[in-house]
Amino acid sequence: MANLLEYLSQRLLLGDGALGTYLYSLGLPRRYCLEEANLSRPDLVRRAHADYRRAGAGLLRTNTTGANRASLGRFGLEERVVEINRRGVELAREAGGGECFLAGSIGPIWLRPWEGSLSPEERRILYREQITALLEAGCDVIFLETFTELSEATLALSVARELGAPLAAVSLAAFEEGRLGNGETLGSGLASLRQSGARIVGIGGSCGVLASLHLLEDIEVHPEAFLCAFPNAGKPEFYEGRLSYSASPEYFAANVERFVAEGVRLLGGDYGTSPLHIAAMAPVLARYRPRLEKPRRQSLPAIEAARKEEPLKIEEESLLDRYRRKPVAIVEFDSPRTLAMDKFLDGVRALEQAGADALTLADNSLAILRVSNLAAAVAARRTSRLHTILHLACRDRNLLGIQSELLGFAVLGFRHVLALTGDPAKAGDHPGATSVYDLNSLGLIKLIAKLNTGVSAAGRDLKAKTNFVIGCAFNPNSVQFDSQVRKLESKIAAGAQYAMTQPVFDAALIRKTAEHLKPLGIPVFVGIMPVLNARNAEFLHNEVPGISIPESLRERLRHLEGPKATEAGLEAARALAEAVLEQFGGVYLITPFLRYDLTGRLLEELL
Repeated sequence: MANLLEYLSQRLLLGDGALGTYLYSLGLPRRYCLEEANLSRPDLVRRAHADYRRAGAGLLRTNTTGANRASLGRFGLEERVVEINRRGVELAREAGGGECFLAGSIGPIWLRPWEGSLSPEERRILYREQITALLEAGCDVIFLETFTELSEATLALSVARELGAPLAAVSLAAFEEGRLGNGETLGSGLASLRQSGARIVGIGGSCGVLASLHLLEDIEVHPEAFLCAFPNAGKPEFYEGRLSYSASPEYFAANVERFVAEGVRLLGGDYGTSPLHIAAMAPVLARYRPRLEKPRRQSLPAIEAARKEEPLKIEEESLLDRYRRKPVAIVEFDSPRTLAMDKFLDGVRALEQAGADALTLADNSLAILRVSNLAAAVAARRTSRLHTILHLACRDRNLLGIQSELLGFAVLGFRHVLALTGDPAKAGDHPGATSVYDLNSLGLIKLIAKLNTGVSAAGRDLKAKTNFVIGCAFNPNSVQFDSQVRKLESKIAAGAQYAMTQPVFDAALIRKTAEHLKPLGIPVFVGIMPVLNARNAEFLHNEVPGISIPESLRERLRHLEGPKATEAGLEAARALAEAVLEQFGGVYLITPFLRYDLTGRLLEELL
């Protein structure tokens, strides 16, 4: 075959379509490792490539998009990275018969929250291993596709160049607004990749035909860069356990001319497309030659600048500002487990009268069902003027749901959020429920900070900036205290502005917490909770994660019953709260079993 860049300088090139969805349609089991099929089902992979070649594709992407050590490790295949990538190139070559270009496909390295994180250097090592295998197998171009983060694409591109790749192509997955994951525009991202050495740049893996065309209209590509486009077959529909795409081959063919007009030299398909889509486009694309110049249109940057976002108009004062003026008392008062709200609302009024500054509402803590804390906060606001801190756990919502909930907080005027990973569902009163955990607490903090810039996780322009005051948790009771401090430092670096702790029952631990956390420079609200009796103390100490009650207090409560035990627990809580206020500018009082009368007494005696 001729050099790919020479070919694109003179002619248009048709790429292939989606490989994963097509392999599934050919019988590959769902949830199967696609890339492993290079070894166990080579006949199926070879057939998929051959079908695309017969349909008219002049460039075949290898079945190696996720064939990196991190992704393959989920299937126990981390030691077969080189074998899977080399076989991927061989199968595409066999199917192409030496008559088409071979693109070594590499996708971004995705990690689930519970899988930890990778440093840039660790990612570089993974990309180096995969790219080396593809180059040694003889692919014509390293194709970095469907990257949502420019930094990740740039890193992978730099590895390809270091390894001497003869040619590198990059497609970015931008959404309808033309933004990448970090909020950068698609156009600036492609320009940056061009400056970093990518000769073929474009879009793929995120939008359908029409949205892809709209994105292309708004970008300018350097004359020495060739533009590619791999649109999806519309938006997917989930039906009977399977995703289906509705955009027809005829629809793709009808829009070929528009892609050519936007300067596209390499055109194919992505999610949901099949050899039928490629076959429909082939005769149409053959009628055209490369477009040297794009149609001139009015530039949009000035329009975007003119509507630069303003923060949502939220009247609620930041508790951090109040913290700098006076001691702040935050009270946790959980929403009820039933629809009987009267006692809860009575408690809200009583706590406000006792001097509380803010109410903090847990998000189904301990994975036990309660009335939505957002609904409870709205009800509480109708009866008091207390600030509200809403806990938000990653357990119950996926990335989409979490963002929707946060936007709801903002629209309703709630500024203060405590970002939590959340107790696992199996530990609560609905053990059959599923824990989601698309994010952990650190990822949630980063997400909230991103919303404060006016951009969603997908890079979507929100037309306004949220104004959240971001809180995080700290557990001083952990035997790994220093590790907890390091985690808190990471959370602060990610955007956390204050910390709230698990309940503390030891004055010495309060002093230790102050010694280590004061230098970090953020407000810290140490949790104080009165214990009601010996049984309550033993339960908290032995069965509730993150709580440790000294033997001395538990022993004292063993010899007391009824009101006397409660008074002893209240006395201990008062002494601890005073110790907190000696060290910090606020305190976090946790109300046990809706006993707001006890919390009210503490407030009146402390403030």
